[in-house]
Amino acid sequence: MKILLRKNDVVVAIAGRSRGKQGKILEVRRNSGRAIVEGLQMIKRHTKKNQANPQGAIVEKEGTIALPNLMLFCPTCQKGVRLGIKREGDKRARFCRKCKHEFDK
Repeated sequence: MKILLRKNDVVVAIAGRSRGKQGKILEVRRNSGRAIVEGLQMIKRHTKKNQANPQGAIVEKEGTIALPNLMLFCPTCQKGVRLGIKREGDKRARFCRKCKHEFDK
């Protein structure tokens, strides 16, 4: 599977319970084809007692979301868009298929 999304990209969820929400990618897990996105797919974890939480706590954090369920957010189109790749010499640049906005400069 070709992975065109990278860390710090702003993406929009197109499927799942976080559909329509957007956030910044914190981590991309290439082996499993999933990503952790800021503010999307929130899960709750029960933690044991420790110095930070003397009584234990229920911690809410981001879970993983499948990469095919994410689209890169284009600032000019103001929505999730498909990507194209331009090759200039030995460099590759990602661009929006609709408005030709370049993401890698």
